[in-house]
Amino acid sequence: MTDAERLLWSKIRMKQLKGCQFYRQRIIGNYIVDFFCPSSKLIVELDGGQHYSRLSMEKDSKRDINMNGLGIRVLRFSDIDVLNNIEGVIEVIMENIDNSENPP
Repeated sequence: MTDAERLLWSKIRMKQLKGCQFYRQRIIGNYIVDFFCPSSKLIVELDGGQHYSRLSMEKDSKRDINMNGLGIRVLRFSDIDVLNNIEGVIEVIMENIDNSENPP
């Protein structure tokens, strides 16, 4: 794991966010996603510098469209966002968690 992945994982593992379970490195279709919350149908992707080339951005867009077609939302954050603003990243993730299956 990268430093950003390790930091985010420390905040979302073991049902820390609204009681929702996240998994690392899950296979969905032809892709491996960074983090997946099945109950909320939510993927969280962390993008390092390699994701900002034109070709990589096109591939990521195609992948996100594919996931959306499966009814799965995709949130993307840069590694820098995670390392410099983990609280903001967690807030956005929490806003996108469907808590209907995980009451307090």
